[in-house]
Amino acid sequence: MEYNNWGPAELARPAARTLRKVEATRGLVVEDVQTGWVGAVVRIEKSGGMHIMELADRREKVRAFPLGFGFLVEGEPVELVAPVVAAAPRKPARTASGSVKVEGLRARTAKASRIWVEGKHDAELVEKVWGDDLRVEGIVVEPLRGIDELAAAVEDFAPGPNRRLGVLVDHLVPNSKESRIVANLMRSPAAKKNVLVVGHPYVDVWQAIKPATLGIPAWPVIPRSMEWKLGILQAFGWPHTTAEDIGLGWQRLLSRVHSYSDLEPSLLGRVEEVIDFLTAPVSL
Repeated sequence: MEYNNWGPAELARPAARTLRKVEATRGLVVEDVQTGWVGAVVRIEKSGGMHIMELADRREKVRAFPLGFGFLVEGEPVELVAPVVAAAPRKPARTASGSVKVEGLRARTAKASRIWVEGKHDAELVEKVWGDDLRVEGIVVEPLRGIDELAAAVEDFAPGPNRRLGVLVDHLVPNSKESRIVANLMRSPAAKKNVLVVGHPYVDVWQAIKPATLGIPAWPVIPRSMEWKLGILQAFGWPHTTAEDIGLGWQRLLSRVHSYSDLEPSLLGRVEEVIDFLTAPVSL
């Protein structure tokens, strides 16, 4: 075989001439200049800080060589290098709500539309799970601190096509006080088109956290004679006598919530319904 004026001694060490780098991919036919061994690459492994290449000849005998200089590929002296392993496709990042996370997008200026929830705890839970989505959409969550005066609050808000309102109500079940308040509100023509009221069946938004998320089989049943949140804290064996105890207890519960999978589907669906309502194109 002719070496084009490049003898074995020169090929066996790095020369002043820059050689083309070739990846030693499986199946590549290579000739070792010093031994004359010709074979196809069948295996590459890293050992002792260097890559070792195994070449199988046409009789399927195998010899190992360190990668580097001293090889010919189709008669051309080359430097053999380890193949670049393609990184696995990165899965798109997800928000806590399960949506595809939008990278590098600044939060939009808040729109006129709003999500109203009954209290601070509801707002904190919605923010923790859906906060990234809401900032992308420019939607703000505001606590109502009760819904007894919901109709008056909606009238003051003055909803319209570009100023919609979504309301998330606790314990919205048939024949409840909450259901009567909502029914009265929805008699308003402005509310029928520009307000969406949805609710979950739980006494309090605390119950929308799955028991499994908290490591319990079920939420404790609290007698009607006892304030529900204080009863829950007492059942857990936590401090339960002051408003501060309630706040600290809620933070302990909220700390166990990391994503939508920690919440009951009956809450997830209602919040998603509200977001869809507020972000839908305005009908002309």
